[in-house]
Amino acid sequence: VQLQACGGGLVHAGGSLRLSCTASGFTLDDYAIGWFRQAPGKEREGVSCSRDTDGSTYYAESVKGRFTISKDNAKNTVTLQMNNLKPEDTAVYYCATVAAGDYNDLLRPSDFDYWGQGTLVTVSS
Repeated sequence: VQLQACGGGLVHAGGSLRLSCTASGFTLDDYAIGWFRQAPGKEREGVSCSRDTDGSTYYAESVKGRFTISKDNAKNTVTLQMNNLKPEDTAVYYCATVAAGDYNDLLRPSDFDYWGQGTLVTVSS
């Protein structure tokens, strides 16, 4: 099981970035997959997740209306479109996955089993 995340970078406040995460060694059909982030000195937090059973999506309050998660089972990829970025969105972003139903809280990092390497997003003011 491998997850490869990419798409991070430096952007001004108000700008947009699109993160992608490609899975290999397994198919996303049977997994929930989410995005998490960790800012310097802070704990890792859930950003957004797509559920395995019906594709329902979940967002942290801080990103609702600005971020959109999309899962493409055919390409085994999940993307996170981030618009209207703010300096407080600066963090290392990780994609992570967990087997179908094997979770309680889809925005809780400890519920996820497999993690990508992270991609840095920096938003300047």
